[in-house]
Amino acid sequence: MSARAKGKIVAIIQARVGSTRLPRKVLRRIAGKPMLWHVIERVKRARLVDAVVVATTEKREDSVVEKIAKECGVECFRGSEEDVLDRYYRAAERFGADVVVRITADCPLIDPELIDRAIELFLSGNFDYVSNTLPPTYPDGLDVEVFSFNALEKAWRMARMASEREHVTPYIRNHPEIFTLGNLKSEVDLSHMRWTVDRIEDLEFVREVYRELYRKGKNFHMKEVLRLLEDKPELAEINRHIERDEGYKKSLREDRVVKP
Repeated sequence: MSARAKGKIVAIIQARVGSTRLPRKVLRRIAGKPMLWHVIERVKRARLVDAVVVATTEKREDSVVEKIAKECGVECFRGSEEDVLDRYYRAAERFGADVVVRITADCPLIDPELIDRAIELFLSGNFDYVSNTLPPTYPDGLDVEVFSFNALEKAWRMARMASEREHVTPYIRNHPEIFTLGNLKSEVDLSHMRWTVDRIEDLEFVREVYRELYRKGKNFHMKEVLRLLEDKPELAEINRHIERDEGYKKSLREDRVVKP
């Protein structure tokens, strides 16, 4: 099925300054630009994405996030800080999304080709939701989720737990009896690799990758990073000790009902 047959495809990047484990991480410099800038520019290169939107909070400190979005020529939506599901729903509604691609701003190695592959899988079947994390077989930091606006709206209406609203898609993923789920699987399991930025060691790793590859060509992809790590395996040791999905697991430990 063609992208147009499914309607408007909007990539929504969630970003805020107030991170806890690595304060102001979306503003940290990589190759001379804020991390968020790199994420936006990489997502813009996905050929099946019709529009890119940055979804941030209404807090004053996040005005800098809106400024970066404007500098990159993309739209910005400002909404709830804690209820990220509500922020996503209202952003998708505001910009007329029929299909939503969820990206987080702590993934400066996100691969536009992988985004397109996830969208293609979503379009190829009768899916409500597609990701590459059910289970994860790609490096942490290349996570892509694609879902219909209808699925997002249903989750927005039905999700009750704090973890379901802070992390946007757990309600969808946890209810396969309601939603049709699909998974994009890597030919080789790369899930042990950590390419996201949540701690200072992660930032050091990504900066080293950019130092090696960005100067050779701004459009480097996953395959170039994998080749670099084959040549310099010591780079992967920088942040290997950090657990995957720390934030979500913390939310589950502290979970509570937030909607009656």
